[in-house]
Amino acid sequence: MAAELQGLVDSIVASTAGLPDPQRVASWSPPLSGDIPIEIHEDGSWAHDGQLIKREGLVRLFASLLRREDDGEYYLVTPAEKWRITVARHPLVAIDCDRSGNNGDGTWYVLLNTGGRCHLGEEFCLHTEGNDLKPWVSLPNGLSAQLTRAAWYRLIDASTVFGGRAQIVSGGETIDLGPVEA
Repeated sequence: MAAELQGLVDSIVASTAGLPDPQRVASWSPPLSGDIPIEIHEDGSWAHDGQLIKREGLVRLFASLLRREDDGEYYLVTPAEKWRITVARHPLVAIDCDRSGNNGDGTWYVLLNTGGRCHLGEEFCLHTEGNDLKPWVSLPNGLSAQLTRAAWYRLIDASTVFGGRAQIVSGGETIDLGPVEA
């Protein structure tokens, strides 16, 4: 029976590619059901009652129901329920970056730990925080994804320097990666 349930969860995840459907999740407005002891750690791992959730399909399913609201809190939302959860830093992790085309006219994509993929630029903006330059990408429904060191270095390696700043081009948009030290 557990294998059947996992198969069902995996088929749902495959159909959503691990990315939350912004229109679907944003349109639901159930009342708050309460707090649920689910936490997303800084490394992107999920836990329930202090125990890591090891079923990747379940994490992907939860991620497809996740949103951050104007109060700064994160919620798992369905048409009938809304549960507040705890997020340490960013709810998702960008584990890799790849590019279609060349740096001048190509598009950069980030691959999320939930299996989703989004392009850099426009609505999926790249940000850096403070002096530690911990880059992250903004996603629909108030979500964000922290870039891993490997994903960040892939962008840096492909960047060009202009005016003392590293830059990439994605979808015709120039994205600043920050200053380059001499």
